[in-house]
Amino acid sequence: MVDKQNKISVSDQGGNEVSGYRVPQVAASGTAMRTSVREPARSPQDAVPGNRLKISVCMATRDGERYLGEQLATILPQLGPDDELIISDDSSSDGTLALIDQCRDPRIRVLAGNRFFSPILNFENALGRADGDIVVLADQDDIWLEDKLALIRERFRRAGAGPPLLLVLDGEIIDGDGKLLASGIFAHLGSGPGLLKNIYDNSYMGCCLAFSRQLLTFALPFPRRIPMHDMWLGLLAELVGRVEFVAVKTIRYRKHAASATPWTRRFLPWLQIKRRFWLSWYLAGRYLNLTRSAGWRR
Repeated sequence: MVDKQNKISVSDQGGNEVSGYRVPQVAASGTAMRTSVREPARSPQDAVPGNRLKISVCMATRDGERYLGEQLATILPQLGPDDELIISDDSSSDGTLALIDQCRDPRIRVLAGNRFFSPILNFENALGRADGDIVVLADQDDIWLEDKLALIRERFRRAGAGPPLLLVLDGEIIDGDGKLLASGIFAHLGSGPGLLKNIYDNSYMGCCLAFSRQLLTFALPFPRRIPMHDMWLGLLAELVGRVEFVAVKTIRYRKHAASATPWTRRFLPWLQIKRRFWLSWYLAGRYLNLTRSAGWRR
């Protein structure tokens, strides 16, 4: 269908709604635009019929025909009848949209006709339409392992009510042909929590993230100079919520020539300093606006 508190823990085994907050909606610059009252938190029992937390999987596509079919085949069987897959397409010129349409699955919502030319804006578009209790990010070219969503749902159920929860899940790394390159993302990146650590060397990879929808209340709109959306979401969760790195492999992350995420750090000191400056600036601005908002609490 197409239409346009601050606690961090690390666990090695493989989480929902948060109490209502009064928070400001902020502009990309970090300045407050207006203050609005969030809808009251929903308990797991109130989420959807059958006491099942609704999941919104958000995917950004652009000319992804080559690998998208395999990815969809590993996502759709894991969705429940009340879950949704929101796909924002950024001006694809190949058979991406036709491939999605062939699925004939009412749980898929396609946002077509966009010309962002930016994965950040493309994901922002998808996230803005998510209404599930849990939001899970998905790349167009990976492979999900069995029971990924079952694990996520259980972690959120066990976490219960509280500040926004963000999970970072481990995975394998493969090349364009499916050949194993590394047995673990965490080990390869040295993944772990820490605000300064991840500003310096990000280990929040979008394809590994699942988080409470309330995080979007703080995160949207995305500031326009952030290096990448996943860094922004992960670091903001460290400031306003809870972060857990779960060392359970749930995806096969595909690294190939057209991947949007660089895998090795190039020595570009001025660019790196500038990106970290703006990221830190926006984080500080957003956090200060929240702390000044009457009724906000962690």
